[in-house]
Order: sequence, then C-alpha cells, then structure tokens
Amino acid sequence: MSKALLICPSERTAVAEFSQITPLAATPLLGESLLEYWLTHLALAGIKEVRVLASDRPEHISKLVGDGARWGLKVEVTPEVRELTPALAAVKYADELPASAQNVIAVLDHFPGATDSSLFDSYANLFSGLTLWIPRAKTVNRVGMHEVRPGIWLGLHAHVSPEAQLHAPCWIGKHAYVGAHCVIGPMAILEDRSFVEAGAEIASSIIGADTFVGKLAALRQSFAFGNTLVNWSTGSVTRVSDAFLLCALKRQPNAKTSESFLHRLFELLFAEERPAVDPLETINEQGRAT
Repeated sequence: MSKALLICPSERTAVAEFSQITPLAATPLLGESLLEYWLTHLALAGIKEVRVLASDRPEHISKLVGDGARWGLKVEVTPEVRELTPALAAVKYADELPASAQNVIAVLDHFPGATDSSLFDSYANLFSGLTLWIPRAKTVNRVGMHEVRPGIWLGLHAHVSPEAQLHAPCWIGKHAYVGAHCVIGPMAILEDRSFVEAGAEIASSIIGADTFVGKLAALRQSFAFGNTLVNWSTGSVTRVSDAFLLCALKRQPNAKTSESFLHRLFELLFAEERPAVDPLETINEQGRAT
C-alpha cells in the first residue's frame, strides 16, 4: 500500500509577510490551504496513510488536519527541527515507505500536479499560481462553490450587490461581502469572509480572509491581508494605519511577532510619537489609484 510524506515549507524570505500570519502550508489559497488540497488529491489517488512533516508551528498544522478522517485518510503530523529535503525525508522515513509501492514525497510549495513553478519563490509567482488554479480550486469536497458566469466563481453564502460589477476571472469566497458599485476583477480573488465596502475597486489583486477593504480603496497588483498591502509586482510592503481603508476583521491567533511583550510595552509608554502617515498617499506611491 502506497504512503505519502508531505513536507511543510518553513519560512520563505521571498514571501515573508505570509509566514507572519500562518505556516505557509496552512495559508488560505482560494479558500483552502495547500495541505488540504494535497490531502484531497492523495485521497482521490488511493493513498491511505500520510505523514506530514512540519517545522513551522506544527501545532497549527495538527489542528488544521486532525487525524485525516475528513479525507478518509490516516494522517500523522510529525514536528521537525528544520525543513527536510525530499531526499532526506526518504532516508529518515525509509522504514515506513513500502519499497514496491508508488509512494509520494512532496514539498508543499506548489499545487498538486502543478510542479513547474514554486508558489513561494516570489509574490509574483504566488499571484500567478493562484489565478491559474482558479478553475481547479473547486475540488469534490467544496460545498456551495459555483460558477455563476464563465470565469466568475461564488462561494457559499457570498453576498454580492446587484449593483456591483464582476469581471472574469474572479473568485469570491464563502461568506464574503461585496457592496454596491464595487468593481471586482479581472484577476481578482476575495478569500473567505472578506468584506469589500461599496465603491471599492479591486483588479489583479487578492484580498485575504477576514480582511476589510474600505470604500476609498482601489487596489491594483496587490495582496491585501489585515492592514498589510504587498505589491506583488515590486514586493514593496505598506502597513495601512487607517482601519477605514484596510484592516483585519479578527485577530490571527497563529501569527508570529518579532516583539516581546515588554519591548512593546516600553515602546507604547516611552517612545516618541511618530508623525502620522497618510495611508492614501502611501498607497498612491506604490502605484495604486484611489
């Protein structure tokens, strides 16, 4: 019986902002993580047992997949001190891999079957990979996701105003909200539970899960998650201080922070006040029209 070893990538400096939110293998991409896409793929291929090797926040990976029962698999998550290469993983777990079987060993830096490009080599690669995956993202276990018009996908309980304009290709996740007079697409992805206020414009951009986009925003070539904007073409990063423009709708419990509690407290109490930054001006400087 064939088995699989799935290697969760550690942090990638080329897409460092994503690693701050959640392990890369668990990042929502069109509503599901790479790990979930791979488990669905393996289950359909007849694999029964999967070992997941995780060096970055393995406890979060374990919480995401459980024991694999929802895929009909036996899944075990094993913490590692560092990311293993496929060759090292094959040697370390050789006793578990039947020599006569077609075993699978994969690093989760690409979608199943899309081995020609690593998603995490750059923000541009990630954007390109996601938009190419849109037609294949509706896996057999996705309930309620449907194509309302060619190239336009809506998730379960998504709300789109009749006065909004949708241009293919675009993907709007479950429980997402799109207000009146919004222009969404082409090449736009709104992850689950994102909220786009009336009048906003989004093209060639991806809005992260649980992210609010205000009515003054017009995003181009961007990843937007929480209050963070990343231009996927240039790699530049902006923190938007105005929550009426861009903010997170809920706290990210698995996010990393580089500041200790005492350091942050000291900064809040004693640091000199920083000059206010106009978020609209900052966005314009990165080539976004508002």
